[in-house]
Amino acid sequence: MTRILVINANPKSSSLCRAMAERYRQEAAARHEVELVHIGELDFDPDLHEGYSQIQDLESDLQTFQQQLLWAQHLVIVTPVWWGVVPARLKGLFDRVLLPGFAFRFEAGKTFQTRLLEGRTSELLITLDTPVWWYRWVLGQPIYRQLKQTVLAFVGIRNRQVRYFGPVIHSTLEQREDWLAVVARRAASV
Repeated sequence: MTRILVINANPKSSSLCRAMAERYRQEAAARHEVELVHIGELDFDPDLHEGYSQIQDLESDLQTFQQQLLWAQHLVIVTPVWWGVVPARLKGLFDRVLLPGFAFRFEAGKTFQTRLLEGRTSELLITLDTPVWWYRWVLGQPIYRQLKQTVLAFVGIRNRQVRYFGPVIHSTLEQREDWLAVVARRAASV
């Protein structure tokens, strides 16, 4: 049994990402312990006002989220592509909770950081309005590089899979149902 944290990174109250996150949770919960977070429902200031030079107290929801990260063995990030990358609220969540001493640590004499969240895995479920082939091959899939390399790997979380769904903007109800079925199958295979 794996402890899974599903993160719906779309701050909207109703979205395909929300439906995907809920479908993933529902399917995975048959065999695993699963928690689901909708970042649009978290109460926090997404701005890291002084960078890491001054301590900014964590709101209650961010303290809870840090505990969920420590609890989780596997993260599922369900996010839309907004302006090529993640929504600002998800970036703000990372800025505020993936702190030195919690998610990573720099040590004197070492070139690279110590990754404090090692041993965890992740998968990315990404919706977009751009054709998937265009986003991957022409634009170079910047959301994947951002999440996998500069966020998750930096703190020690190894990404196992990325799956794109789109374009959403002109999709039919039948296409969205097919995508939800893909998400359910993915969750069933964890």
